[in-house]
Amino acid sequence: MSSSAPAMTEPTDSYELIDSTALALAKLRCPRCHQGKLFSTSALNVTQFAQMPVQCPVCGQSFEPEPGFYFGSMYITFAFNVGTFLVLGVLIYYLLGNPDTWVYVAIITGFTVLFTPLILRYSRALMLYLFGGVQYDRKWGRR
Repeated sequence: MSSSAPAMTEPTDSYELIDSTALALAKLRCPRCHQGKLFSTSALNVTQFAQMPVQCPVCGQSFEPEPGFYFGSMYITFAFNVGTFLVLGVLIYYLLGNPDTWVYVAIITGFTVLFTPLILRYSRALMLYLFGGVQYDRKWGRR
């Protein structure tokens, strides 16, 4: 790796180079350049947590390959929620000694509502990475 710093006016830490696809997915970055952010706002912004830019601010990759592309992410969200239900159900059963049904419902519902922004974001990111038809190419990143 070269140790020379890029000559640009924007801060380089906002567009750090991530070579690992798994790490770029975990950090919710563009599948082509691994630098641009997939979402415009913080996950804590309750009213706009699902807002995505039209294209990557770094390489210009479209984040919606076709109209209605993210409808498929509902299936990924469903899988996340089923996994959450199963894991929490088993943990509640063993840690709390098989409590009443309302305890299961309250804990699982609370967890699901609390983590909805993250589940939705990762469902969309997985959809884009797996079915978006885009591969990582280092040349698309900031120089």
